[in-house]
Amino acid sequence: MFKYILLIGKNLRRNLLRTTLTALGTMVLVLVVTLVWSVLYLLDGVMAEKGANLKAIVTERWQVPSQMPFAYARTLGEGAARNAGDVRPQDSMTWQFFGGSLEPNKRTREDLVFAFGMEPKKLATMMDDLDNLPAGQSQQLQANIRLMEEKRQAILIGRQRLAEVNKRVGERIKLYGVNFREIDLEFDIIGSLPPGRYDQFAVMNRDYLNEALDNYPRTHAGKKHPMADKSLNLVWVRVPDREQFSRVADQIARSPLYSDPAVKCETASSGIAAFLDAYRDLIWGLRWLLSPAILVTLSLVISNAISISVRERRLEMAVLKVLGFRPGQLLILVLGEALLIGISAGLLSAGATYFVVNKWLGGVALPIGFFPVFFIPVNALWWGVGIGTVTSLSGSIMPALSAGTVKVSDVFSKVA
Repeated sequence: MFKYILLIGKNLRRNLLRTTLTALGTMVLVLVVTLVWSVLYLLDGVMAEKGANLKAIVTERWQVPSQMPFAYARTLGEGAARNAGDVRPQDSMTWQFFGGSLEPNKRTREDLVFAFGMEPKKLATMMDDLDNLPAGQSQQLQANIRLMEEKRQAILIGRQRLAEVNKRVGERIKLYGVNFREIDLEFDIIGSLPPGRYDQFAVMNRDYLNEALDNYPRTHAGKKHPMADKSLNLVWVRVPDREQFSRVADQIARSPLYSDPAVKCETASSGIAAFLDAYRDLIWGLRWLLSPAILVTLSLVISNAISISVRERRLEMAVLKVLGFRPGQLLILVLGEALLIGISAGLLSAGATYFVVNKWLGGVALPIGFFPVFFIPVNALWWGVGIGTVTSLSGSIMPALSAGTVKVSDVFSKVA
């Protein structure tokens, strides 16, 4: 076996330019497939149903975006439990969306900040990806949560959004309401959100927004703000299993407290899937058109390179047959060359992609729904090996078979 490997290595070194170009082509295509599959991997993960520690989302039934009275918040957070035998969620949180601009008459991307209004303490217990942070980031988040609870005007902004609006931690900003017209709020930037999923967003204390809505009639002749009775967008609740979720959902559906407007309760995965329905065609195209097309292209690239190599070495194949090499051994040599290129290039490309995207670039900026940044999962390492193996085998099987069927008499007759 070791002799085979040495011979395969020597054969690849004969034409370093072709070998290098084939490897580079493989690496580029593996890079593209890895990026596409990373996006699909995350989306599949958030839309997958869980059997335990479920998060459910309560929204307005008949309208998108959901707009509910904030009066719903307390009872929905308790799962609409009213009787002694009713189920109460383990935890809950509310979301109120506040979009503001740094300039009163400008609505450009460079001036907009989109914030989630919520109870600060829920950041560490209910927000996806923030409840299992590394020790250092978790301690910093807890410190920021305490500041937000003490100071309603505090705000946390994602690092990328901070850079794009050209602001820094410690500065004071004023946001002019976009969806809450005439609700203009001043904030002290006390820190940034942990890097990753929330790089483009901000978090504020919900009490600050609700206080501004309550004070609005005092400066507007007693007239309530148009959003005063529909400022609550989402309520998240956590339950231990599907049986408890079904009971909470039934309690909410039967409750007379939520008639105007009516609400619905669904698992977080179902809610996210419905939200991503607008991207259905894009996701389908990535999964069933782009990915297969890239894999076929990669197989053709390897097939073309190996075919050229076999045609150039027909005389060598004939000599090897004369020396006693069997067709199966020639088949192994050719397949080995393709596999060595494919596996090595695939692993190197996937490893480099994982390191550069996650450690250097801080994720792939591809804003789909509430997922502005995508990271490469560690599974990408075996994706690269698998892609290299499958495409190199499929692309080299025909050239390898032709090498094994070389006829010694035909080759030497042409030489003569």
